[in-house]
Amino acid sequence: MQQAVPEKEPIPGAAIAVQTFGDYLGFNPHCHILMTDGCFYGERGMFRVAPPLELKKLEAIFRHKVFKMLLKKGKITEEMIRMLSTWKHSGFNVFCGNRISPKDETAMENLARYIIRASFSQDRMRYLENEGKVIYTAKDGKTSKNFPAMEWLAAMCSHIPNRGEQMVRYYGYYSNVSRGKRKEAGTDDANPCILEPEGNVKALRKSWARLIQKIYQVDPLVCPKCQGIMRIISFIEAQQVIRDILTHLGLWLVRSRPPPACARMADRPKICAAITLSESKTSDSYAHPPHQHADAYADPEYSWDDYIQS
Repeated sequence: MQQAVPEKEPIPGAAIAVQTFGDYLGFNPHCHILMTDGCFYGERGMFRVAPPLELKKLEAIFRHKVFKMLLKKGKITEEMIRMLSTWKHSGFNVFCGNRISPKDETAMENLARYIIRASFSQDRMRYLENEGKVIYTAKDGKTSKNFPAMEWLAAMCSHIPNRGEQMVRYYGYYSNVSRGKRKEAGTDDANPCILEPEGNVKALRKSWARLIQKIYQVDPLVCPKCQGIMRIISFIEAQQVIRDILTHLGLWLVRSRPPPACARMADRPKICAAITLSESKTSDSYAHPPHQHADAYADPEYSWDDYIQS
């Protein structure tokens, strides 16, 4: 998110609610993460909205980083990651809904009730006193399950957090440290000024060279042979022409390649020309068409092809 906005030292905000229960109070630990669709910056609490992002790619990046973190901590194995990667439903989901304004209290309340809720609903629970059982109806309203009263109480108590355990945590702009600084300055209650994404799609695409240089530490507009500066002279969008050129170069259907070696920055008197190939929207099933804002959230450690293959 910080790479998607142009401002210096941008700070996103997130609230994470840890939940441990499923539909029938079974043990199902998971997190609900509420995140800003942009970043705060400056001392006056300005907010820059990030350009639209493709949710499936964000979901894949998020899943990849969580697996990497758990593997590093020794909580899971590589075999388990391979098994989880074959699931039809990955267990990760990214949703981007309509923007909620600071004055829309109803929408904020509904969102808060979703990420912070009780482990059971009293409206879906029915107690049979004579039989000592509890009938609990699922969220879909079509199925139900019977529990002995003592087992129901035990299931409820298993989801009560330990003393001092925080089930909701705040990060970035919403962290306690950031809020404490704003309270001292008397600006914590001020509504930020919301700024829409800078530029249009064409302007956003111009940053691809800068992002590639930032991530892979190589300038894509430097000729790898003569080290001269290249300039874009044409965009080729015809799918068949792209296929013929890449097939001739032996690059067709190659999903990923290591980043090129760093180009030397000195001795650039020459000017070379570069032709940019961009596949059309009617790409075949072998290719993965790039999203129009894909460069706005490029992962600094992995390319998109790495996520496709992982």
